[in-house]
Amino acid sequence: MQTLWNLVYATLGLASEPKDLTLLQISCRGVIVFFASLFMVRLGDRRSLAQKSAFDLVLIVIIASVLARAINGSAPFLPTLGGALIIILLHRGLAYIVCLWPAVGGLLKGRPVVLVRNGRPDPKAMHAQLITADDLEEDMRLSLKTEDKGEIGVARLEPSGDISFIKGKKAS
Repeated sequence: MQTLWNLVYATLGLASEPKDLTLLQISCRGVIVFFASLFMVRLGDRRSLAQKSAFDLVLIVIIASVLARAINGSAPFLPTLGGALIIILLHRGLAYIVCLWPAVGGLLKGRPVVLVRNGRPDPKAMHAQLITADDLEEDMRLSLKTEDKGEIGVARLEPSGDISFIKGKKAS
């Protein structure tokens, strides 16, 4: 068993300084981190990669940063994988709490902001969210295939950063 551990230790360069890692060692680390990441993301929230809220984006950025350190050797390999797993489990736990107490979701994920109601843009809300009239019109053209604000019942800036539109009574 000790011989196997010594082989793994040498293959992954677990005792090496980052500058001394070979292409083979970094490649092996990358393969292990790839499969470990896949496992962790599957263990965590499947939707976190599909969502674009700050809550989910923070997870992706942190996990990418942490796991890059495992590959390049700037942090200890196994503890870094363990730390990434803990972060993903924390994200999953917080997502569960949000399901139990939706008010917490507003704090973690944010709330939608109404930008247009009954065809009338809300300049204060748009300014507060740094949405220009051009931004709104672009999303109208892309989503609703229209340039007529009168067709919009409600437009909201969603926590994901997307603008959603609900057609108003004037729309056919």
